[in-house]
Amino acid sequence: MRALLKGKHLMLYSYNWLKEYADNLPSPHELAERLTMSGAEVEGVAASAPAIKDVFTAEVLSVAQHPNADRLSLCEVNTGKGKLSVVCGAKNMVPGDKVALAIVGAELPGGVKIKKSKIRGVESQGMMCSEVELGIKDTSDGIMILPKDAPLGVPLMEYLRLNDHILNVNVTPNRADLLSIVGLAREAAAITGAGLKVKDIKP
Repeated sequence: MRALLKGKHLMLYSYNWLKEYADNLPSPHELAERLTMSGAEVEGVAASAPAIKDVFTAEVLSVAQHPNADRLSLCEVNTGKGKLSVVCGAKNMVPGDKVALAIVGAELPGGVKIKKSKIRGVESQGMMCSEVELGIKDTSDGIMILPKDAPLGVPLMEYLRLNDHILNVNVTPNRADLLSIVGLAREAAAITGAGLKVKDIKP
């Protein structure tokens, strides 16, 4: 990804993508420092998504009306390791849907911590999350529905490949070789001694 800003040619590189082309790279911040010292100016390194702890993929088994609240639902959810009862205010899920489930003890962006609680007299053992609650989007119409083939019990950060960092590199006119992920991987391998893995891509 690239952008022009104040006369600079900025490229955004995924650290995880770089690792597909270079073995045993140092940490994102160390790599950024070494690239900068070699002449490839890295202007910043940022996590690709907010940190999310103890949120897993899960499946909705049933959706019933909350016995004490017209606007709430009582759902049974399969975590892959067992079943939990979750009270939910959203209405966009149906049995069979795969969702993002924050279990008790989970930490969401903004300092939100999930605790076991009673909602209108019914115990809720977690929370099905929307993209907004996960810090992924600014707006949402309900809880996040995952693809039907999503495996159960996988950490959401891992499933969505959000455990990544983005390197923001100012590419100067004399370094056109850095205008691709392969070019930066080649540079990273040269200055760190990492093994370069050039893929044989057929058009």
